[in-house]
Formats: sequence, structure tokens, C-alpha cells
Amino acid sequence: MTDLFDVTGRTVVVTGGTRGIGAMVAEGLLDAGARVLVTSRKADACRAAGERLGCPAVPADVSTPEGIAAVRDGVDTEFGGSLDVLVNNAGVTWGAPLDTFPRKGWDRVLSTNVVGLFELTTALLPALRRAASAEHPARVVNIGSVDGLRVPMFENYSYSASKAAVHMMTRHLAAVLAPDRVLVNAVAPGAFPSDMTAAALASDSGRALLEKAVPLRRLGTADDIVGAIRYLASPAGSYVTGVVLPVDGGIAGCSA
Repeated sequence: MTDLFDVTGRTVVVTGGTRGIGAMVAEGLLDAGARVLVTSRKADACRAAGERLGCPAVPADVSTPEGIAAVRDGVDTEFGGSLDVLVNNAGVTWGAPLDTFPRKGWDRVLSTNVVGLFELTTALLPALRRAASAEHPARVVNIGSVDGLRVPMFENYSYSASKAAVHMMTRHLAAVLAPDRVLVNAVAPGAFPSDMTAAALASDSGRALLEKAVPLRRLGTADDIVGAIRYLASPAGSYVTGVVLPVDGGIAGCSA
């Protein structure tokens, strides 16, 4: 049973791994014995995270060809071009009233959350295929959102649409890559402490509103998200692909 969830020595890339859910995942997998490389758009944040976690850190905007190339080069340098697990966590959001929601709120969100995720995954396919075998499939874990499963509380139209697209892309990639022994799944987090929820959590009333929307009446913790990712990245998840797993305290599953 101990070996079932073992990720010791697995090579892992976590995009957006310097804060929020990405930082939780990176730290949790490092603690479990994985070899982790984190990325971030901001060079200073990337450097600080690398020093704090004691792992390689690559400044990269995965919505750009240059950023994708930087991550691919990092995998070549740090892991010899072989990648066991890709966690596509990098993402942005945009909120604005319906009548004034701007075009740039679509362009920025979709280019990062959907196009960037797709292009990074395809760029790293040679490394994932190199690591994959029937006994030990490679993994792609996409971070979606409960906002891609149900109508959100907030007016974040491009964000919720992008996460629904991530969920569908997960299924599509899983079907295509199954013969290559590359498993593709998604996790759909609910309310977790992060930059995206910082404004709502800045006040007691905002926190209470978020917690009230969760059937379990609490926010997610690092253990909640790390446990789900570790399951999908370990031998325990070797027969699971094309799944969108809500980690949301019951928001998606318990709604009417």
C-alpha cells in the first residue's frame, strides 16, 4: 500500500508553481520524493520559489512560444529530456460585469489557460513519451476548476469558459494519447486560498460567503489538492485517464 502512492524519483513539471495551488502541489510532491521543476511568468517569484523549495525554477510565460521553449529546455537540462508528470497549473482570470466585459479579458485568459496549456503539452510530448511505459505510464494533470463545471458565483465569463475547455481538452487528449501510455486527467478545484480568491478572502464576510457555498463549509487545503495530484501521478492512478476529478468540498456533486 505504501508503494501504491509512491512518486519517489518521478520527474515533474509544475507550471505556475510559485504560488497558490501550484506552490502547494510542487511542495507536496517534493516532500513525497519527486524531482520537481517549477515555472512562473515572474522571474523574481521564480527565483524565490526555487530557493525556498530547493528545486529548479524556470521563468516562463507559457502563453508564448519563447516561454514554452524555455520549459522544454529546462526539462532537457534538469531531467535529461524525460518527463514523468506534467502538471498544467498556470492560469489567469478576469472579472468584469457582463455589459462591459472586454475583449482583452478573453484574449489573455484563453491564450494562457487553453492555448498555452495545449501548446506546452504538445511541446513536451517527446519527453513524456520517452518516460512512458506500460508499467509506468507518463501523466498529464490539468488544473481545471469547479467554475468549468457549474455557473460561477462571480462574473468571470472567460475564465469559466476556459476551464470548461480544459476539461474537454483533457478528455480529447486522453483518448489520443492512451496508446502512447500517456494518461491525461484533470482536477477541478473549488475554493482554495490563492491569488484568484484573495479579494474575496480579504474580509470576514467574503470568506463566509465562499465557505457557505461549499457543502463541507470550508476552503480547500494543501493536503486536499496534493492528495488528488499524488493519486493521479502515482501507481494508484495507472488505470485512470480522461477523468475530471472535482476537489471542491461537494460544490459540483451536491448541487441541484
